[in-house]
Parts: sequence; structure tokens; C-alpha cells
Amino acid sequence: MKIKSGFFMLLLLVVTTFAEAAPNSNDPVRSKKEVAAMTPAEKEARVNAIVKRVEEIRAMDKSSLTRTEKKELKKELRSLNKEAKVFGRGGIYLSVGAILVIILLLILIL
Repeated sequence: MKIKSGFFMLLLLVVTTFAEAAPNSNDPVRSKKEVAAMTPAEKEARVNAIVKRVEEIRAMDKSSLTRTEKKELKKELRSLNKEAKVFGRGGIYLSVGAILVIILLLILIL
């Protein structure tokens, strides 16, 4: 019984640890292959350009803009956000269940 529950916990840990979110149907402005081909200096320059543009948009007085101009700004911000995510590092995400399983395994082992 103890072996079966241990195997089940290990299986649950593996499944929940390596789960990733589904990719969006909208492709970012730059693909991961394009970003991988860029030099670190080019990446840094592009990230700085994105940050600068976002700061410009935030500093704008949006009360005088028309409805269509506001929509265009939102679309631009979304595309900049998607592009910035491509430059991000990603990582491993642990769910609450995985953390509990890890803690239980550590208690059982120690």
C-alpha cells in the first residue's frame, strides 16, 4: 500500500511540475527563433525600445484621444507585451499540489 501511494505521489509530482500553459493563437511580433538569432546587444536594445515606448504611452494624455485612437494604443500595448514575453526567461511553475507532494515526500524520506 505504501509503495502504491508513493508511486502515485511521484506520478502526480511529475505531471504537475512540468505542466505548461497552452500557447496563444496570436503569434508575438517576433518569434522565438528570431530572438534566439539576435545578439545580446540587439536584444537589450529592443527591450529598451519597448520599455521606452510603453513609458511614452503611459505618459500620454488619453482624455483627448478618440475612441479608435485608444483602441489602437491598446492593440499596440498588447503587441509590445507579447513581444516582451518572448524576450522573457520563462521558468518552471509549481502548482500547490506539487508543493504539497514535495513536502509529503520530504517528510516520508526524512
